[in-house]
Amino acid sequence: MESILTAPGPEGPLEGTLLKPAASAGQVVLIIPGSGPTDRDGNSPYGVRAATYRLLADGLAAAGITSLRIDKRGMFASRAALADPNAVTVADYADDVRAWAAVLREETGAACTWLLGHSEGGLIALAAAEQNADDFCGLILVATLGRPFAEVLKEQLMANPDNAAVLDEALQAVDQLQAGRRVDTRTMDPALLPLFHPSVQGYLMDLFAYDPAALLKQYSGPVLILQGKRDIQVSEADARRLGTSAPAATLNLLADTNHVLKKVHSRDRAANQAAYTDPNLPLASEVLDSITYFLRTQSGN
Repeated sequence: MESILTAPGPEGPLEGTLLKPAASAGQVVLIIPGSGPTDRDGNSPYGVRAATYRLLADGLAAAGITSLRIDKRGMFASRAALADPNAVTVADYADDVRAWAAVLREETGAACTWLLGHSEGGLIALAAAEQNADDFCGLILVATLGRPFAEVLKEQLMANPDNAAVLDEALQAVDQLQAGRRVDTRTMDPALLPLFHPSVQGYLMDLFAYDPAALLKQYSGPVLILQGKRDIQVSEADARRLGTSAPAATLNLLADTNHVLKKVHSRDRAANQAAYTDPNLPLASEVLDSITYFLRTQSGN
């Protein structure tokens, strides 16, 4: 059964979709979205239509697991929560996760909530779990960075041959923001403006200050690290770095699985990116198999 939930935001309500299975009052998973204007279903106006989070919720419900997927503060149906969606920090998003955990406890009666963070959402989950850790059963870190984002962003920029003409300028911009200095975009190549627009530079500087592996090292609850080996945004090395920081964590590397958790059977970048636009393409079966098996083994939480 699907229903709309709200949680208190800084200026107005946050909104999300709760999906309860037909016959279970078991575990509850909060799906935390990735970077930028990503909605509760895992889609974005920048061409991502994979519906990854909706498909995750459907798969969890089929396994008897309740989930909540959410719109970020200032965006989509949570737009009333903040007038300027770019005026945020990682700590702000972590506050919202804690607010949602309180709502879920009241709504479902569950003593704790599992945090499933996808991509940047994994960092938000880690930041949220720094405080009030008893509110959270554990962490499911899916395609989550294991290094500071500035390092990974440089790697992503260099890996894409389409960036050749603007690469030097982009790398210089990352270095400047990492040093805590804003970038003058007045003469910047227009192709780079979506990434380095003045409105998002404050958030980028804040984001660059976090090391996900260092945060995970401080966390003592159960952890699943899930990483696709065809991911062109986050690498296997990131997952392994997270695993090294938390030796008790379960690390699952999934063959032929990309960043939006769909099957990709070659190294062809265009084929990989095509999966980002197909909501009818199912999730790689190993994704839900890994998550549901992990949760079953942690049924006492």
